[in-house]
Amino acid sequence: MIIDRLYDEVQKKGNVCVGLDTHLDYIPERIKEKYQDIDEILFQFNKRIIDETLDIVPVYKLQIAYYEAYGIKGLIGYKKTLEYIKNKGSLSIGDIKRGDISSTAEMYAKAHFEGEFEADFITLNPYMGFDSITPYLKYIEKGNKGIFVLLRTSNEGAKDIQYLKINAQCTMHNAQLKTETLLYYYVGDRLNEIGAKYLGSCGYSSIGAVVGGTHVDEAKEIRDRYKNMFFLIPGYGHQGGKGKDVALYLNKGNGGIVNSSRGIITFYKNYPDGEERFDNYARQAVLAMKEDIESEATLC
Repeated sequence: MIIDRLYDEVQKKGNVCVGLDTHLDYIPERIKEKYQDIDEILFQFNKRIIDETLDIVPVYKLQIAYYEAYGIKGLIGYKKTLEYIKNKGSLSIGDIKRGDISSTAEMYAKAHFEGEFEADFITLNPYMGFDSITPYLKYIEKGNKGIFVLLRTSNEGAKDIQYLKINAQCTMHNAQLKTETLLYYYVGDRLNEIGAKYLGSCGYSSIGAVVGGTHVDEAKEIRDRYKNMFFLIPGYGHQGGKGKDVALYLNKGNGGIVNSSRGIITFYKNYPDGEERFDNYARQAVLAMKEDIESEATLC
């Protein structure tokens, strides 16, 4: 199953997920001068970072908004990057955060699991209802696709909805009881039930969750509560998350990937010779992040 591939890649290469949120402002001038078309500019920048980090990065995440913003040419750059990652034998996450239902969701699934924008994993938003996830399950059943579903995100506004207290039905000793819980725990419990059908040999499900690494108070409870859930953990670096924070969501150093975008792909801007060696500086940023996480993960 795809989750076993990801688990194995993390075992070999560490937890760092490179976010290729590629804005033209992030790209050195010499690349923009060399290539005329936006799709090639985006792709060539991404390609050099991928080539330089392939041996230390288990998966790459592309936030599609950064490509949609540049129109058709931008989406061609998105497509080229996904194809290149696949051809290099690595894994990709299409960060699309879709959350629609019925035939619309079926078309999203077709576009991002078998079309020109095909990725190994995609992100979904469940807050329209769990039937927004159903159309993707036939791809997960085949074993070669997975999803990361928004559970508790890293932004401050997460508290507006995800932290609402609700009365939920639960079964205890064959009796139906009402219990007060946070909305994101209710969502997580349902995802845990759905995901139990898609466990890999590694013990994790191909239905994972997005759990922001900037909220550490509930980290241990979330990890203990969802033992079979693989986490995509944003929030490291620019959003304030540190190695000691995100390591709380791991299990013996695995069970999660930690995303960083600008902190890696624009790291070169800190150095006088950065534009010439931006890919090498991206590698240095990955290695520093990897060491930060692993030094803390050994304590968890």
